[in-house]
This record gives sequence, C-alpha cells and structure tokens, in this order.
Amino acid sequence: MSNEITRLQTNARMSQIVVANGVVYLAGQVPDTAGASITVQTNEVLTRIDALLAAAGIDKTRLVTANIWLSDPKHFDEFNAAWEAWVPSGHAPTRACVQALLMKSGLDVEVAVTALA
Repeated sequence: MSNEITRLQTNARMSQIVVANGVVYLAGQVPDTAGASITVQTNEVLTRIDALLAAAGIDKTRLVTANIWLSDPKHFDEFNAAWEAWVPSGHAPTRACVQALLMKSGLDVEVAVTALA
C-alpha cells in the first residue's frame, strides 16, 4: 500500500483533487451562476465534477459516494432530476443530501464526491 498523496489544483486554502491509496477525493463544487435555476446550477456543478474526475484520470462511473448541500429543500426534486440524468445507469454512488446555508448568496447547491482511481 502506497502512502503517497497527490494533490492537484492546489492553492493556499485547498486542493480541488486529492488522490490517496487509490481513492480520489474532490472538493465541494459550487456553480458559477448565482441566482440561476437549480437545474442550471446543478449542471454547472456536475460539469465541474466531470472535468476534475478527468484530470484525475477517471470518470463518473468510478464514483463511490456523494455529499450534496442544498440551500432549501424546495430544490430537492429539481436537483434530483438533473442528478439522475447525469449519473450513469448502474453506477449510482451512495449519497447524502442535506440543507445548508451556502457561503455566497444565490448559490443553491454544492456537491463533493469520492471515487476510486
């Protein structure tokens, strides 16, 4: 078992990707467009996740778990529609979805995932 840790897209505060012991951890991803519909915001987040997974050399079929934060429970059904369209059939990760106040006004969703390398 390797003890090596690889950090990608790192700054003073955080890394967007950390790979350790064959596991890929992504930082929570938020949308670019504050105030947009939850579908638009979710699709922006999922596009970011796809790009980060690709940078780690994998894709969403390798997802193990997802943590989802929504600003309001009213977004749950609309979020799920976008999420279910994105997750490949037969590859749904475990997941938790909770309500949380997000750090920037108008952002309604944040998603963090873990995957196998």
